[in-house]
This record gives sequence, structure tokens and C-alpha cells, in this order.
Amino acid sequence: MLNTPPATSPIIPSPASGHAEGVSNDEFRAAMSRLASGVVLVTAREAPLDPDDPGAPSAEDVGMTATAFMSVSLDPPLVLVSLREGSRMDDLLDEQPLWGVSVLAESQRHIAGRFAMKGRVSDRLLFADIPYTRGEYTDAPLVGGALAVLECRTEQRVPAGDHVLVIGRVLTARVPSAEGGPLTYFRGRYRHLG
Repeated sequence: MLNTPPATSPIIPSPASGHAEGVSNDEFRAAMSRLASGVVLVTAREAPLDPDDPGAPSAEDVGMTATAFMSVSLDPPLVLVSLREGSRMDDLLDEQPLWGVSVLAESQRHIAGRFAMKGRVSDRLLFADIPYTRGEYTDAPLVGGALAVLECRTEQRVPAGDHVLVIGRVLTARVPSAEGGPLTYFRGRYRHLG
């Protein structure tokens, strides 16, 4: 007769810690802060409110700092960005399928911080002194001095908890700058490698 150890059940923390699954927001945030991430600026061009009215506000550039960005597929070339549900960028990319991504260099910490602020000023002012070019297909601002720039078209939107995963097909990819290292985000702060 085989001597088998008794079956053990997994330890499941009590729901009192915040979520039915047992992990609190603070515990989850602390654990995920230990994962270093690259930092990108996601941009898009918001259409004018009323293109037939010359007095209506004109098209506006919108930008958002993101650390939840990754490559998904090589063939076809796909990337993914996670957006907070109901955020301005989420609402815009729900209507506007074309967007840009600038992979920020370590010297561009000020850009990341500027576009990550809560209760910030208008995006027009945020872009005012940042050098950029316009994407050929998307018309989105692509930051000068970025390590890489991509133009994307939304292929799929996937609801995920309090976020939306936006999967985009890469239309163009360029590496305009080989200078410097990447800007990273680790333990709640922007950092550089080295």
C-alpha cells in the first residue's frame, strides 16, 4: 500500500482583507510596484467638436503617460496599452481608432510626470514646449528624442476590471534616437537603468 500524504487545501485569506480573493488594494499595489516597467506617452488627436462650424473649438492633442504597455504579437505587429476605464484617453480611443506611442528616454522624466498629473491643465498647454512631429497615418504627436515611436490602429478593446486593454496594430515603427537609456518606473518612482 502506498503511503500518500494527506491532501492539502490551498490557504485562502479571509475576505476581510479587502477583496473576496483576499488581497487588498494596498497589498496588490505594493507587490506590483516591484515590477519595473518602461514608460511611454500615448497620444491621439481629438477631432474638432463641430468641423462645419469655424467658431467651434479646433482639434486637440491628448496625451497620457502609461507604464502598462507591451508588445503582443510580431505577426501581425500588435501592442497593448491598459487604460483606466472612463479616463479621457479611454473615451477618446473608444471613438478615435488611431493613436501614437513614444517610448520615453531617461532624460524625458519631466514629460512623463507632466502627462501623469491628476487635475492637470489642458493638454494644449502640456504639449506647448515639447518638440514633436505628427504621425503620417495617425496625425498623433510623436515626441522628439523618444527612443522609439509607433503609430497604431485599434484592433480590439477588452474590458478588464477597472481598466480597458486596447490592442493596436502597429502601422509604423521608427527608432529615431539611439541616445540614452529608457525611462523606467519602479516602486512608485521614475528611474533610469545603470
